[in-house]
Amino acid sequence: MAWKFGMAAGRAALAAAAALMTMGAQAVPQAAPQSTAQAAPPVGPQPYIGKAGLPDTLKILPPAPQPGDVRYETDRKMFLGTRKLEGTPRFALALNDDALAPQALMKDFSCALGVELTAANAPKFTAMIPRIGRDSSIATNLPKDFWKRQRPFYIDKGPICIDPNGPIKGTYDYPSGHNTYSWAVGLVLAELAPDRATEILTRARAYGESRLVCGVHNMSAVETGRTNGSIVVAALHSSPEFRADMDQARTEIAAARKAGPAPDPAACAKEAELLKSPYGK
Repeated sequence: MAWKFGMAAGRAALAAAAALMTMGAQAVPQAAPQSTAQAAPPVGPQPYIGKAGLPDTLKILPPAPQPGDVRYETDRKMFLGTRKLEGTPRFALALNDDALAPQALMKDFSCALGVELTAANAPKFTAMIPRIGRDSSIATNLPKDFWKRQRPFYIDKGPICIDPNGPIKGTYDYPSGHNTYSWAVGLVLAELAPDRATEILTRARAYGESRLVCGVHNMSAVETGRTNGSIVVAALHSSPEFRADMDQARTEIAAARKAGPAPDPAACAKEAELLKSPYGK
C-alpha cells in the first residue's frame, strides 16, 4: 500500500495557496497508530475551564463508526471520492488550513470578518485563541483516545495534503481536533462580530471540510468536530474570565474594523469561489 502527500514551502494566504504543489511518495505504515491523540495546540497558556468545567464529550458525541456499519462505509466513499482534488486550489487551501496558530487563524478569517486582525490590533483576541485551543484539546482527546478510530489513509490508499510522518503521525481520527478548535474559534468570533456571523461560520465550516479534502480525517470526524466545538463554546461561557475577555475583545475588534487594514479583495474572491463547492464537482 502506498500514498502521496502534498508539500508546500510555507503557510501562505489563499492567493498563494491556489498554486499547485509538488507531490512526493511515502510508504504507508502497515499498522494503525497506537499513541495518544494530538492536542489542538500541544503547548500554550492554561485553558479557561479545563476538564472539570467541560461536559463529558465521550458521552455526548455519538460512537465512532465501526467496520460494517453505514457510517463507516460512507466515510470510505468520501475519502476515496475526494482524492481527485489532489493538486487543485481546494487541495492547496486544505494544506493552508492545517496551520492553526493564532496568527494563521486570524489571517484566514480576515475575508469573512472584513479586516485583518493581528496581535497589534487585537491583542486580547490573539491571547484568547490558544486558551480556547487548550479547552478544545481536552474535549477532543478523551473520545479520541477511547475510540482509537483510524485515520482514513490507514484504511484506503490515496493522496493526502500533509506529511504523514509529521505531527499527525500516531494520532487518531474521531473527532477532529482541528475542526473542534477552528469551529470553536469561529463561534467566538461570530459572537464578537454578529453582523458577519454568516461569513465567519461559512469559513469555519470550511476548516473542517479542509480536513476531509486533505485526507486526514473522515467525514464523521469532521461532522462530530463541529458538535464538539459547540460544546466547548457553550461551556466556556460559564467562565467569568472568558466573559470578561470577550468584552475586551469585542471592543478591540470593533476598533480594528474601523481602522483596517482590509484584506486583499482578489484573494477574498478566490476564497469565496472555493467555498461554493467544498468537495469539488
